Amino acid sequence: MTENLLLQPAIKLAQMIRATEISSSELIDTAFAMIEKQNPQLNAVISERQAAAKKEATQLQDHGQPFLGVPLLLKGLGQDKAGLPSTNGNRLFGNNIAQSSSNFTKALEAAGFIIIGQTNYPEFGFKNVTDSKMYGNAHNPWNLDYYPGGSSGGAGAVVAAGMLPLAAASDGGGSIRIPASWTGTIGLKPTRGRIVTGPVDWRSWQGAAGNFAITRSVTDTAQLLDCLQALQPAAVFQVPLNEKGFVNQLATKPNLTVGYTTVSPVGTPVDQEAIEAVKEAVIFLESQGIKTEEIAWPTDGKRLMDTYYLMNEGETAAMFDQIEAGLGRSITSNDMEPLTWALYQTGTHVTASQYSRALSTWDFAGEQMAKFHQKYDLLLTPTTAMTAPKIDEPLNTPAEIDTMLHITELSPKEQQQFIWDQWLAALTRSPFTQQANLTGEPAISLPTHVTKTGLPIGIQFVAGKGQESQLLQIAKLFEDHHQFKFLH
Repeated sequence: MTENLLLQPAIKLAQMIRATEISSSELIDTAFAMIEKQNPQLNAVISERQAAAKKEATQLQDHGQPFLGVPLLLKGLGQDKAGLPSTNGNRLFGNNIAQSSSNFTKALEAAGFIIIGQTNYPEFGFKNVTDSKMYGNAHNPWNLDYYPGGSSGGAGAVVAAGMLPLAAASDGGGSIRIPASWTGTIGLKPTRGRIVTGPVDWRSWQGAAGNFAITRSVTDTAQLLDCLQALQPAAVFQVPLNEKGFVNQLATKPNLTVGYTTVSPVGTPVDQEAIEAVKEAVIFLESQGIKTEEIAWPTDGKRLMDTYYLMNEGETAAMFDQIEAGLGRSITSNDMEPLTWALYQTGTHVTASQYSRALSTWDFAGEQMAKFHQKYDLLLTPTTAMTAPKIDEPLNTPAEIDTMLHITELSPKEQQQFIWDQWLAALTRSPFTQQANLTGEPAISLPTHVTKTGLPIGIQFVAGKGQESQLLQIAKLFEDHHQFKFLH
């Protein structure tokens, strides 16, 4: 069995299993051989279930599942599988094992996947890098000195390295698209309400966060979206099913108008390589007869980020209120990383009126983007403003960490300003992704550019709500014309 097999699209691997050209057990063995070979350097995989996966492979029954017998890694955060760790990357949950599987995990298994383990992520998924204190740093297969991004950094590293053709991921502010940009992979964040959710968390981050995957094939992405789209009676957010099927619409040549910008929505600097990636994409699009036009941001990016942080603060406080009730004791800064503590304490001062106004800001931005899409089908930007940071590059100064631990000494207004200030360095690297989470629009990162330093940086397309087919059609155009630049 050759390792290159796992660079094939997942749907092709399923076809090979169905045709008995290979068995699911052999494919799982190949995946674990790749993990054994590469994970000591990448630290992308944090748990394994090899024996259980092999047993499930021997019991596999063909019901026409698109991904029949294909091995898959879940993200270790928020994608519970009964029997696997469910720790949130936090010491309070260090020994916690999931007692049941999420609806998302069940839908993946119904699509034919066999779960073989979990990938690395930062504590509670709060960062755009994967620097877990519980599991260790994840490394980028393009250059081990760099992060693969976050919070789905382990998933991005797994797919870029060729351990698997796709890996489950989630996105609450770019956590699929940022690692896709920094690992040279494909990262789709679907429309809010598109993907099966529940039963524990029906409105993760008020709908800003949701599950999907990182891939290296547009057809895999479309097929997975067909498998995971759902119209659930209990779901808080609903989007009509795509009855035609996303795979069936891939062959349609896109006839779209694209508005593009390389300006950061929050006024931060953008590297020339990120600008160049968009310019290259514009030249390609125009060569394919697609109209493009440079535009100004139709929304207030700074205001949106203020409300995004406020939501994070409030949701973190609500989460720890519930945890405290379950533990029967007060929680201290020793129970979590300093950033988490700072968010938690800041969130205790967020008022109901502030929170309500923040969500109204999201709704207004959604209206602005709906008007934008009346003229432009897609918005094109860099996915990230620069390449991945080095692992030895400090994320915070000692003074900032000290302030995090003593944040209760600041006034509520000072606390919120500090959250903005300490996150500014991370936001400067990835200012383009958060807006789609707040408006609920679908967005995709495509691996079209490699910098002079040999690191990837992606381009991002954003479509109107429910219009993933447009994103996939434009992605297929790039793929079919060999515009993607993978590590392998």
